[in-house]
Amino acid sequence: MTIKKRLLLSNIAMIVIPVIAFFVIEIMLGYVLFILFEGDLMEDRMGLFLSIRFIGLLTVLIITNGLLTYFVAKSIIQPVKRLQQAAKEISNGNLEFTIESSSRDELGQLSETFELMRKRLKESEELQTRYAENRKELIASISHDLKTPMTSIKGYIEGIRDGIANTPEKMERYIETIYAKTNDMDQLIDELFLYSKLDLNQVHYHFEHIDLWSYLSDFIEELAFDLEENDCNVSLFVNNQDTFIVQADREQLKRVLLNIIQNSLKYMDKDEKEIRVILTANADQVTVTIKDNGIGISEEAIPFIFERFYRTDTSRNTATGGSGLGLAIVRRIIEQHEGEIWAESKQGIGTSISFTLPKVGDVNEKNPDYRR
Repeated sequence: MTIKKRLLLSNIAMIVIPVIAFFVIEIMLGYVLFILFEGDLMEDRMGLFLSIRFIGLLTVLIITNGLLTYFVAKSIIQPVKRLQQAAKEISNGNLEFTIESSSRDELGQLSETFELMRKRLKESEELQTRYAENRKELIASISHDLKTPMTSIKGYIEGIRDGIANTPEKMERYIETIYAKTNDMDQLIDELFLYSKLDLNQVHYHFEHIDLWSYLSDFIEELAFDLEENDCNVSLFVNNQDTFIVQADREQLKRVLLNIIQNSLKYMDKDEKEIRVILTANADQVTVTIKDNGIGISEEAIPFIFERFYRTDTSRNTATGGSGLGLAIVRRIIEQHEGEIWAESKQGIGTSISFTLPKVGDVNEKNPDYRR
């Protein structure tokens, strides 16, 4: 019952109850007067009866008004006190203080709203705590990854300054090493910058309808030349009975594929390196799976490989581990394409990374030469 109805019924009761009580008192006095005293109205008795009637009516008014005021006020003041106590606890930083309300009136709704606010404040505080921890971890990881090449560069520069590189061959080797380390730092900074933009949703996507079959065919044809020097064979497997039209950003999709393939190449230990790209589709989405025959990933590490700065190589060796941001960037891009990404792996056999993209209408109906 709402407070408005409660107050209205209380006011009505303050009128109805005294009226009913007045008639009851009149009936009782009439019974005493005409039955017990047989209508004998002496002046002193008449005054007594009038006094009793007045006192009785006044007593009923006082009791009715007092009880109704007490119960109505109690139903309002107690919830207000609970809200006041909750506000005080929350202002002191105690977000564990809960408010329970069984009433469905305005104060009950206010209590529910207040409880919802408390829960959101608690979630916000927990999220802020996680952000602070992530920020500390991020700073520590960046510091480590920048310090390692900086230390190496500094050592080689000191070697040149102290005359250790005393032959043209040594000088050239020192300079090549400094250049390579500088490139590593430059790549790390670029990936940090990109990841930050992705994390803040500041990357501008240029979405268009893309036939993934045609897109991957061109991509792999171009990639095959680059992989020749790594003695790696890359191939595409497609069910040509399906359609593979998605809405995506070409450049960001290329970054996804390159990051996954580059990550695979770092962990290839076979004499004959092989990467297979498998394209499948259903009514709602297109799935791209990239399989390699590398060393594989342990079952414990699989859930974490898409986390930033996570490396299966715990030594954080940049020769194999890279920046630790490649797959984190991939996940961000796929999520912002409204897709999903996951990994499966068996140690000693290889790893497959799959991602999905939502399927859209078949553009081949409008352009039959789309794949040509």
